[in-house]
Amino acid sequence: MRRQSASTAPLPPPPGGPRNDWATLRTLFPYLWVYKWRVLAALSCLVGAKLANLGVPLVLKKLIDSLTISPTHPQALLVLPVAALVAYGALRFATTLFTELREFLFARVTQRAVRTIALQVFRHLHSLSLRFHLNRQTGGMSRDIERGTRGVNSLVSYSLFSILPTLVEIALVLGYLALHYDPAFALITGGALVIYIAFTIIVTEWRTHFRRTMNELDSKANTRAIDSLLNYETVKYFGNENYEAERYDHGLQKYESAAVRSQTSLSLLNSGQSLIIAIAVTLILWRSTQGVIDHKMTLGDLVLVNSFMLQLYIPLNFLGVIYREIKQSLADMERLFSLLDQHREVADSPDAQPLVTHGGRVAFSHVDFSYESKRQILFDVDFTIPAGTTTAVVGHSGSGKSTLSRLLFRFYDVNAGAISIDGQDIRSITQESLRAHIGIVPQDTVLFNDTIEYNIAYGRPGARREDIVAAARAASIHDFIETLPDGYATMVGERGLKLSGGEKQRVAIARTLLKNPAILIFDEATSALDSKAEQAIQAQLKEIAKNRTTLVIAHRLSTIADAQQILVLDHGRIVERGTHQSLLAADGLYKQMWERQQARKDEELASPPVEVEQE
Repeated sequence: MRRQSASTAPLPPPPGGPRNDWATLRTLFPYLWVYKWRVLAALSCLVGAKLANLGVPLVLKKLIDSLTISPTHPQALLVLPVAALVAYGALRFATTLFTELREFLFARVTQRAVRTIALQVFRHLHSLSLRFHLNRQTGGMSRDIERGTRGVNSLVSYSLFSILPTLVEIALVLGYLALHYDPAFALITGGALVIYIAFTIIVTEWRTHFRRTMNELDSKANTRAIDSLLNYETVKYFGNENYEAERYDHGLQKYESAAVRSQTSLSLLNSGQSLIIAIAVTLILWRSTQGVIDHKMTLGDLVLVNSFMLQLYIPLNFLGVIYREIKQSLADMERLFSLLDQHREVADSPDAQPLVTHGGRVAFSHVDFSYESKRQILFDVDFTIPAGTTTAVVGHSGSGKSTLSRLLFRFYDVNAGAISIDGQDIRSITQESLRAHIGIVPQDTVLFNDTIEYNIAYGRPGARREDIVAAARAASIHDFIETLPDGYATMVGERGLKLSGGEKQRVAIARTLLKNPAILIFDEATSALDSKAEQAIQAQLKEIAKNRTTLVIAHRLSTIADAQQILVLDHGRIVERGTHQSLLAADGLYKQMWERQQARKDEELASPPVEVEQE
């Protein structure tokens, strides 16, 4: 049997409208049909189990009737019950055996489907644009994924292992009753089934919106809790623990109300189902008892009909539960598959080719860009970074400096113009190869909740330990790591909160050094460092920037004074460009910024040192 990897199942087609239950099932089917022979074998075992289960009452009837045989032939009294007893036990065992074989055969199908879907959702979320992730609510989305994958398991188990065999068993029982007994038996049984199924579907459809409401309220409450815990320090700074608890409890109150309504409607459904079955069983037993009294039926027939009804009652009662679970699973899966339906705003073109660098010359050609249609960020930005040189971008906050790095990484596509590397438009090359050639030290460094070694090695997974240590030395953080009790195995905490801002930024620098890219971006790379550390890091950054194409986004002008080209951005436009000396001589915006920073620096030097009282 050919093995399938978890990434080979096809992605579902793009949505053509609101997703319904049938669309969800069509999306799920290809993941199951990968193991079609296992599916067919499991279904065969399933039907075999039901046939064996149906044979048990028939053997039981023979057994009871044999006990009433007149002992004209003593051997008949001895042999027939023994044969019936053996057949009874064999059928009971066959029911269990076929059921376990079904579970064995289908276990891999179900788990592989869950694994494949979860992996594709994970990959798809990583393929979506930065715009989607800036708008997402992590807590609610993670809960949707968790419920959705669990819903896949429930749907497969309930629909394939219970619905079909129950329907087969119902058809066999109705057929047997109609052929061997008064048609009233089949009519009562069939009528009760129709009423039962119709009642179950109608009430369950009515209840479905309660489940959807519960899901939405649960996701919202979980989102609030996750956001609050992620911003633990901010909550503490402002003393808003009670406020956060009240907001969370407000969401829980709404969820509680929806859950109570859901349970109340469930009780109504269960009571109605039990009433229908009770009436049907009573009518069947009345007809059977009357048949025995009139000598039209034997005691074995009475037991057979009663056993049929009991066997039907159990799966029929479970059928209501199954239908409810299937509807709930479909509602859960609807939100999961809606994540797969999210449009990839930035996608590789069908003929995209890997990036081939020849030094790493970067060119922005008359680029216009806006995050929202009503607010444009960049206007006709046009500049070139020659291969192996450093270009710095400065400007006031909100002028669009960091947007340049996001566009170069192709987190967004430009509205007009083009960005190219060595003459290759980045929209015509694969995103994977593009980002493999670019390294960045961001202003806001977020680390994984893992060890320092893991976070540095993330720049090149699988790197040797000596390479990791060399990168840490180059980033001037090795000595600090060695002072820690656990060294490189030190856990950095959620988002790296156990490290200071400067330490996190040096880890980010080491991570980028380990990646060893052809193009470097420093986005306020030393903003979290003190003056002494900044000088040390700046010297190292200048060293690693040699022979690399480097884009420096800076606030402190002193750090980029020796850049070969400096661009001054103001409200999304390049208003000045040149070297440090030429821009000072131009007596424009750059000179004003330089003079303000120098004056601030002189004031800091002139201020007396603050004495700190030691405890």
